[in-house]
Amino acid sequence: MSQADKIFIEMCKDILENGTSTEGEKVRPKWPDGTFAYTIKKFGVVNRYDLSKEFPILTLRPTALKSATDEMLWIWQQKSNNIHDLHSHIWDEWADEDGSIGKAYGYQMGVKHQYREGMMDQVDRVIYDLKHNPYSRRIMTNIYVHQDLHEMNLYPCAYSMTFNVTKESGCRKLKLNAILNQRSQDVLTANNWNVVQYAVLVHMLAQVCDMVPGELVHVIADAHIYDRHIPMIRELISRPSYPAPAFWLNPEIRDFYQFTRDDVRVENYVKGPQMTDIPVAV
Repeated sequence: MSQADKIFIEMCKDILENGTSTEGEKVRPKWPDGTFAYTIKKFGVVNRYDLSKEFPILTLRPTALKSATDEMLWIWQQKSNNIHDLHSHIWDEWADEDGSIGKAYGYQMGVKHQYREGMMDQVDRVIYDLKHNPYSRRIMTNIYVHQDLHEMNLYPCAYSMTFNVTKESGCRKLKLNAILNQRSQDVLTANNWNVVQYAVLVHMLAQVCDMVPGELVHVIADAHIYDRHIPMIRELISRPSYPAPAFWLNPEIRDFYQFTRDDVRVENYVKGPQMTDIPVAV
């Protein structure tokens, strides 16, 4: 069993067995038929993935690595808020007639600020500090910008990354660790998608900054399973699990802005069948 599968199974069991229900409460999301979408939730879920030992992609079912990477690069590299720059359709529900999702996600990453070292956006600030001041405790991003929330078609779910560099005995290169903060997560549809995205990001930043990937810590304030997802989750976590696949990142790329979704792949990826017809609450 892969470590990612073990973490996912234990998290889901904990939510199902020890979580609290929102049934009957005033909730925002609805199912396509108009009924309210209630959840079982846990507060303050923390999962740790050691990227130096395993790439944390589920084997219980497939996670689309290239599509997940494409969305991450859409936000972090292209700094786009327009779905026409994205190869998938996962943001279509929140886009306006021009394809914009408002001042959300990639838009916030591309806003430049004045620093002593010059004008930089959040991504360039992170890369600059990792290269020039790696032991700083201030290397982070935040896209939950309150003054712009009213112009976002969806408030950011995964809203902050904090990077921390360590030096381990006997290791020639520094180790890049990161914390992903998420205010809310639909566990069935998004959990491993987000884990894979930010694991790829850590690998990419480590490579271009001449480091090695370390830990990815995923902090979820509200980790929830929707009521109509409960039978699907129970079936998913009862499936066989397989060893984690090997992760490959194009070693020739040394500039973060040169990466594409084709520069990542997993090898020997044995996985269970895909789940289809998952209802999505909006």
